[in-house]
Amino acid sequence: MAFLANPLSLSVPESAFESWLRDTGYLEILDQRTTDLHRHSTTTTTTTTTTTTTTAITNSATAAATAVSISNGVFVLIFLHIGTLLSLIKLNPFAKLNSDDFSCDTPSWTVKFVGSLDCYSFPSSSSQAKLRVHENVKRYARNYASLFVLFFACSLYQKLLALVGLISCLALWDLLKLCGDRWGLEQRPVFKQSLIRIAQCATAVILLCTNVPVALFAAIAVSYAVMILHASFRKLTPSKQSTSKDGNRRIDRS
Repeated sequence: MAFLANPLSLSVPESAFESWLRDTGYLEILDQRTTDLHRHSTTTTTTTTTTTTTTAITNSATAAATAVSISNGVFVLIFLHIGTLLSLIKLNPFAKLNSDDFSCDTPSWTVKFVGSLDCYSFPSSSSQAKLRVHENVKRYARNYASLFVLFFACSLYQKLLALVGLISCLALWDLLKLCGDRWGLEQRPVFKQSLIRIAQCATAVILLCTNVPVALFAAIAVSYAVMILHASFRKLTPSKQSTSKDGNRRIDRS
């Protein structure tokens, strides 16, 4: 829509151009563009700081001013990176996730999910970090789900009591189903509901006593941290895309 207003124009507003990149699926270009703009602004700021420092050294001829300037720049850079990561705390990474993202094939763990070192970079701003998280969570939803199952299995392996409690709960419900088929509980709904309530209470007691919620919380915390860090540091790479009738490239996640 940004080009329909004046198709003969050689330029469009920055906001309209970014909206067009989002709508047509060129998110990797938008990601790289954000990084380049940040690098350009950082280079400009560094040049200005260097010029100011050089002038100060020439005027005052003190090396202490240079050390203070460098240390201040390092601390500012560290605080900016910390602020970028802290901005992800209030982010909902599952906002754009839907059931279709789990129905497609699992992306390759080595080529697409992990990739090479060139596929990673620190997000230059909080907006770029949010863009990466939302898109990468959609792309690698099945990978993150598999990691959660793996972390949960590892936590159960470390906490054998929790594993025993989980198996006991499954055995309890299988026993209830078997007894229900033998006793014909479908014809006695009141007795069936009473047994179900008793089984639910027994399940809750077993889970709490065997620390299954602790193992589950640990798996959720570790998998969530891995997901946020991977999704924010992983650069957006071109997806498998097709060309629509209007000539624009569309994302095909199949």
